[in-house]
Amino acid sequence: QVQLVESGGGLVQAGGSLRLSCAASGGTFSSYGMGWFRQAPGKEREFVAGVNWSGGNIYYFDDGKGRFTISRDNAKNTVYLQMNSLKPEDTAVYYCAAALTRLTMILEKQYDYWGRGTQVTVSS
Repeated sequence: QVQLVESGGGLVQAGGSLRLSCAASGGTFSSYGMGWFRQAPGKEREFVAGVNWSGGNIYYFDDGKGRFTISRDNAKNTVYLQMNSLKPEDTAVYYCAAALTRLTMILEKQYDYWGRGTQVTVSS
C-alpha cells in the first residue's frame, strides 16, 4: 500500500509562487509514474502535470506550461510541483497521485494511489 501526503499549499496573491511537495511511503517510489491533479469548487478533477519514474519524461496541462514545473527526488521519495505566476483560477485542491508504472500518465483512471490533497488559494 502506498501512502501519499501533500504539503505546501496555502494562500498566495496573484503572481506569486508556491511549491507543493508530496511524500510517498509504503512502496517503491522510483518505480512509479507520479502526477499532480487539481479540483476547483464545482469542477471535475483535472490533470496538472505528470512525470515518469526517472523524471525524464514530463507532461503539463496547457495552462501550466511555462508556469508549473514538476520534479521528483527518488532518494527522498518525493515529488514536487513548483507553481509560478499563479492566477486566481489556479485556486483548487491539489492532489498527488501514483501510478503503478514507470511511464508518465495523464489520465485520472491510470493512477492507483491518491493523497488527500492540499488547498491552494490565489487571491486577486
